[in-house]
Amino acid sequence: MLFGKKNKNTFEGGGLVLFQAVEEAIAAEKILKAENYEVKLVAPPPQLRKGCDLAVEINITEKPGIERLLLSKDAHFVEILPLKGAGELLDIVKIKNFDNACMVKAGNMKLSFDKQTGVILNISGGGCPDIPFLHISMLDQKLTEAVRPKEQGYTLCALMLDRAFTEALDIWNNTNLQSKVYRGGKEEATQALF
Repeated sequence: MLFGKKNKNTFEGGGLVLFQAVEEAIAAEKILKAENYEVKLVAPPPQLRKGCDLAVEINITEKPGIERLLLSKDAHFVEILPLKGAGELLDIVKIKNFDNACMVKAGNMKLSFDKQTGVILNISGGGCPDIPFLHISMLDQKLTEAVRPKEQGYTLCALMLDRAFTEALDIWNNTNLQSKVYRGGKEEATQALF
């Protein structure tokens, strides 16, 4: 394994790469993940924002390698800072359970799905031009069959919808696995555990 690259379960965070534009943050995350760095898109504390509501959280100990890689790929970023004393990262994903539905909110985008069937009931929020298309293409689709928003969209709203979608899919898959009971070698579904 190369130095500076990720080891499973070693993500400690502690550093942020700041950007002027959303596209720069998305591109940097893609570059870093392609080189096996453990990173994640986050919402930085308001006092650290440099024009973009997204940052890439990194293991601060990997700053030199990350900085070299981003510079070698001509990836634009403002600076790389330690998080210590800078404030808390904002949680961009929130979950709300209703009687028969679950709503996942990521940034300003919301995706609701039926707890019993996994069908997408509603998509709302955002004002980006690709959201109406994503809404139409995903509505009434099962979470397990819908195309990921980041494969069809290109804006911050699409990225946030993708975050909501992947979280909803994880919730659905985990709940679905937990709700199966094996009896006599035969699988029988029980009521979902929401």
